[in-house]
Amino acid sequence: MNILAITIEALQLAGVSIVVVFAILIALVILLELFSMVANKKTKAETAPKSIQAQAATPVADADEEEKAAIAVALYLYEKEKNSLENQVLTLTYHNKVWNSQLNPRL
Repeated sequence: MNILAITIEALQLAGVSIVVVFAILIALVILLELFSMVANKKTKAETAPKSIQAQAATPVADADEEEKAAIAVALYLYEKEKNSLENQVLTLTYHNKVWNSQLNPRL
């Protein structure tokens, strides 16, 4: 019965320890969420200048041909840049060197 009592005490201690660790983790998550909310509020207020906030976007239908061409070129370049990053290929080549054969006994 002495071994059984030690086992029960050990399980209780382990259970309390796990609860304490998870409580601390939950408190840290809540603290980090609060910090991020405060940081986001500050950056949103600082990033948008008043002149941009006051301007209203003009509809594309009201834009003249030069503005439409500029928008089309900007969209084309954006899509081209986005696709060029997606299409990059990483090529690995194997070179027979002396140290390769020493590290890899199959060679």
